[in-house]
Amino acid sequence: MKIVHLKLTQIKPYKRNPRLNDGAVDGVAESIRQFGFRVPIIVDRKRVIICGHTRYKAAQKLGLKTVPVHIAEDLTPAQVRAYRLADNKLGEKAQWDTQLLPVELEAVQNDGFDLELIGFDKIGANGPGDQSGDLDERFEVLVICQSERAQNKLLDRLSKEGYECRSLIS
Repeated sequence: MKIVHLKLTQIKPYKRNPRLNDGAVDGVAESIRQFGFRVPIIVDRKRVIICGHTRYKAAQKLGLKTVPVHIAEDLTPAQVRAYRLADNKLGEKAQWDTQLLPVELEAVQNDGFDLELIGFDKIGANGPGDQSGDLDERFEVLVICQSERAQNKLLDRLSKEGYECRSLIS
């Protein structure tokens, strides 16, 4: 893979980027400051970002003039569109090993790193084994309704009870 350095002004964000990443910019900027720019921004032939919008914004925040870039010249427009989504979505399918993660977090903290730097708030209220605040675990229930009306009624009731609800029609 060939990496080149381009000026930030030569790179264009994808106008229809569906990923809301502003909440991660500060953390990524601090990561770049601490560890260097280790993952290039990936762009298409026209220098439009495929992957790396958060790194792009972090580089702007840091005042960087140039960044490492991989130009994916071998991808078709359809592949670019699909890869742009896959790069973000597939990472969501990974899970944390809840026995190994606390050990690693404690080691990182003992090495003198602030856990917020790597995206974690704390080891846990009950010590290194308690990761309840940082694992972003979600517990989901799928309820099959007989009609859209029944679905809307149930969503309304559950929302009023404080549950996060989304409708799915399949």
